[in-house]
Amino acid sequence: MPARPELIRPDDAAIAAAMSRTLTVLAALVQALGHGEHTINLVVDRTDDTFLRGQADLSVGTAPIRLAVLDEDDFDALRTLLVFALEGSAVRHAVLVAATAAEPNPRACGWTVRKGWLHPMDPAELQQAVIPCPDVSAVFREVYDAPVLPHIPDSDEEIPRG
Repeated sequence: MPARPELIRPDDAAIAAAMSRTLTVLAALVQALGHGEHTINLVVDRTDDTFLRGQADLSVGTAPIRLAVLDEDDFDALRTLLVFALEGSAVRHAVLVAATAAEPNPRACGWTVRKGWLHPMDPAELQQAVIPCPDVSAVFREVYDAPVLPHIPDSDEEIPRG
């Protein structure tokens, strides 16, 4: 049986750039989700045939603006996994789904990671992923178009020169 492919460690500059993008994308994500209780799930398909998953629960308020992370360790793990996904050298595919506990209709939206950023997912594809299995007590979530997250270059590397 063949061994799993090895992961190649990215250089420090690529990791630093992905860390910076992660902070930017998380800020944009929280703003886009707005007021409410949100669960963020990230699933990463690595190039070594391994799947990794992170989840964090957030509470966002808008008057006044506040962010509460329900479990710091979960949030730190999700943030680290997002750095890994945005850097991308050892990732085939990554999807981030935000589920919001809104009354009367809980809702969800999602993004795929491409070219170092989050891009809105096709809502029909996401709807198939969040439909509860038959005979399982789970919340039905209304799927909506994920907002486009503005991508602002955060380093000289990302700004085109010329």
